[in-house]
Amino acid sequence: MSTAKVAAGKLNEDAAASGQLAKLVFFSLSLGIIPISSYFASMKYLWNGNATYAALTAVVGANVVLVAYIITSILDDKRPTAPAESKKTQ
Repeated sequence: MSTAKVAAGKLNEDAAASGQLAKLVFFSLSLGIIPISSYFASMKYLWNGNATYAALTAVVGANVVLVAYIITSILDDKRPTAPAESKKTQ
């Protein structure tokens, strides 16, 4: 019975690790795609060729991605984990 609990705990840890890896990949791609695309799109459609304003738009886009990653990481840390709850009930 204890080996089943260990196996279940390992599965939960693997699932959490893969979820965090997916989140890291998503935000890493976003950090590369959003600033570049916002730079060129805003330079062409919003700022009429002004590279300075387009660069500022790209910086804002990068900061939005970073703040979103920090907020999701903090919220993930505050979430209780399933194995910790099962240990409290025993």
